[in-house]
Amino acid sequence: MPTAPIREFAATIESIRAAAKRIAPYAHRTPVLTSRTLDERTGRSLHFKCELFQRVGAFKFRGACNAVMKLPDEVAARGVVTHSSGNHAQALALAAQLRGIRAHVVMPADSAAVKKIAVQGYGAEVIECRPTLADREKVVAEVAARTGGTLIPPFDHPDVIAGQGTIAVELLEQVPDLDAIVVPVGGGGMISGVAIAAKSIKPTIRVYGAEPTAVADAALGKRTGKLEKATEKPTIADGLRTSLGELTFPVVQALVDEILTVDEHEIVAAMRLVWERMKILIEPSAAVGVAAVLKSPPRECRIGIILCGGNVDLDALPWHSPR
Repeated sequence: MPTAPIREFAATIESIRAAAKRIAPYAHRTPVLTSRTLDERTGRSLHFKCELFQRVGAFKFRGACNAVMKLPDEVAARGVVTHSSGNHAQALALAAQLRGIRAHVVMPADSAAVKKIAVQGYGAEVIECRPTLADREKVVAEVAARTGGTLIPPFDHPDVIAGQGTIAVELLEQVPDLDAIVVPVGGGGMISGVAIAAKSIKPTIRVYGAEPTAVADAALGKRTGKLEKATEKPTIADGLRTSLGELTFPVVQALVDEILTVDEHEIVAAMRLVWERMKILIEPSAAVGVAAVLKSPPRECRIGIILCGGNVDLDALPWHSPR
């Protein structure tokens, strides 16, 4: 399929295609599912790209794997470093394990114990910090200086963005006639890679972001034209509480057509609907894109929705079974 030129951002269609080849021996090619019930409720033909079936249960493995596998041997030998309380921590730990190198992961002290255990299970060293962005950045700098490891941040990195863009390459191979793609937005690594790849492969396609109203910095930034900071408000979609970065913001401004926002009740309802009708366990962040389409279906007919992950804290479910 021919590709259209896209002005150069942190990643390009060439770097995304290279990433797809690089991670192919390690990453899963995730399935696309459909649901008659959700089609009827929206009046659209929906195609769900199931990144919950990716390794570590989330799309984050694509970007982390690409970044780790691309390192020159002499650099990789010193290990890798990151800060994350969630899926990127596990993704980097697994990618480093597969490369046979050390990973050092700075995690806030209040991170879920199950997440720390998972990161350690992949062989990474976990270093705790206070639950503030300032302390995360301070501690990760200290760890990088101590170990000589390469810092691979969760989203604002060219190789991470390129790795996440492989989602769109696969999706448009699986469903070539999509009219639009809906992508949950946090730090913007996934939507940046998806937008660059999708609009290069199919220039007429529309890309929508989906964001919790409580932390709608991307939606605000689209209106103001400035890089805005996410609020400290709580949201069940905790994986999307991060603000856009210096590399991802320009892509969102230039290539993302619209940011849709949804409230907490809409996120919970969408997650429950997917669990009940599609029989797949998605996390709240993945439900945000579904909620956005249920609330305000885009005008396009054939829509891809990225279900970004399935790592759910089962002890903190937002509904309770009757006794």
